[in-house]
Amino acid sequence: MADKNLIYVLNKKLALHQAPDGFRTSMDSVMLAAACPAKSGDSILDLGCGVGSAGLCAIYRITDATLTAIDIQQDHIELAEKNARANNMETRTTFICDDVRTAQLETFNHIICNPPYMNAGTHLQSPSPAKAKAMGYTEENITLQDWISCAHKHIKGQGSITMVHDGGQIDNIIHALYGKRGGKRFGGVEIIPIYSRQDTPAKRVIVRAYKHKKSKAILHSGIIMHEQDGAHTKEADNILRHAAPLFL
Repeated sequence: MADKNLIYVLNKKLALHQAPDGFRTSMDSVMLAAACPAKSGDSILDLGCGVGSAGLCAIYRITDATLTAIDIQQDHIELAEKNARANNMETRTTFICDDVRTAQLETFNHIICNPPYMNAGTHLQSPSPAKAKAMGYTEENITLQDWISCAHKHIKGQGSITMVHDGGQIDNIIHALYGKRGGKRFGGVEIIPIYSRQDTPAKRVIVRAYKHKKSKAILHSGIIMHEQDGAHTKEADNILRHAAPLFL
């Protein structure tokens, strides 16, 4: 009998065990990994890694890159470690149960994250505690600003942060990148809309930015995921099946 909690991504090149009652890997994780600008030998930190999907997709594509990843849920960390072993990546990965508000780690060349899209109290909460924590903020005092601040503290030099988020939150993302006091903590901001189909609003957005960089923001034309008949576009297929980078 097939394991309903085991899925495959990247044209079945990567096996990912899922949390039975938690948030399940989606295209968001693969797109996030594709947008990380890390190069061979770089270090990557994944904040809120879940079962390790985005980080493992990233180091599958990037030769000799190393991954450190944190998540607040210990059972997710255990699954992430299992996924690393299943894909022969355990020597390149470290998974830690930690909180983005209090984490004290070394610094990294690049950071990726897929923060919860909804604030506590603004959505109907899932009856699964694990899924509720993964999909939305179940505590009132954790914000997108906390995720950005954690990333800023742990980026080495002028390294990058790459985030996938809800398209309707772009104003909040930009505000968080600047900081509570208006200081420009990140620059070189790139906004990549992700459209489900042509002529539809972007449901997701990837934001890439660099610590202390001074260059102006770039709004890319973005990527369309599906043709009108529902099939993936060639560009989306190259990312989802063949681990192509999304740098634009």
